[in-house]
Amino acid sequence: MRRISILLIALFGIVLFNACESKKETAAPAAESKPKVEAPEYETGRLAFQKLYVSARAFAGDVQPYRLQSIYTADSPAAEGKSAIWSAQFASASRRAIKSYTWSGVSGENMPERGVSHGTEDTYNPSNSSTKVFDTVFLKIDSDKAFTVAQEHGGAALLKKDPKQPVFFVLEWGGKNRLVWHVVYGESRNNAKLAIAVDASSAAFIEKEH
Repeated sequence: MRRISILLIALFGIVLFNACESKKETAAPAAESKPKVEAPEYETGRLAFQKLYVSARAFAGDVQPYRLQSIYTADSPAAEGKSAIWSAQFASASRRAIKSYTWSGVSGENMPERGVSHGTEDTYNPSNSSTKVFDTVFLKIDSDKAFTVAQEHGGAALLKKDPKQPVFFVLEWGGKNRLVWHVVYGESRNNAKLAIAVDASSAAFIEKEH
C-alpha cells in the first residue's frame, strides 16, 4: 500500500511539471518595447553655426566659413528663423581645402544623420568668388531677426497669400565689407518668389533681390 502511494505521488508530480511547462510555452510573448522616438529640434542659424564651427575646427585650426544655409523642411518654424537642418561650408588656407558640415535635429528617411556630420574634403581656391570666406565677428544678427526684416519688405504679404510657402536662409559674404543674410521665399534661389538681403551685423535692409 505504501509503495502504491509513493507511485501515485511521483505520477502526480510528473503531471504537474508537464502542465507548468505547457503553460509557459503557450503563454503570450511579452510585448516588445518600442524604440524611443526623439522629438525634433530646431535652431536659429547663429546657434546651429556655433555647433558646426566647433566640429570644423577639428578639420583645421585656420578654418573660416564661407556659407551657412538652412535646408527647408515643411515642419520647421521659419517664422522663428529656425530650421531642423543647417549646413555650413568651411575653407582652410593651410590645407587648401574645403569641407561641409551639417547639423540635423531630426531623424527619418532621406534626412541627414542626427547631430553634426561632415562631407568629403575638396580643393579650395581662395580666388574663387563663390567661396569667399568671412570673419565670424560680422555675425551679430541671427536668422530670426533677418526674417522679421524680410517680412517687413514683402515677405508678410507673400506668406499671407500662401502660408505654406517654403522659406530658407543663406548667410554669406556680400562684398562692401558686410556679411549678408539672404531670406529666400521659394524652394531654391533660382526660382524664388522673393529674396530679401539683410545686413548680418546691423539688421539693416539692403535690397530686394527677387
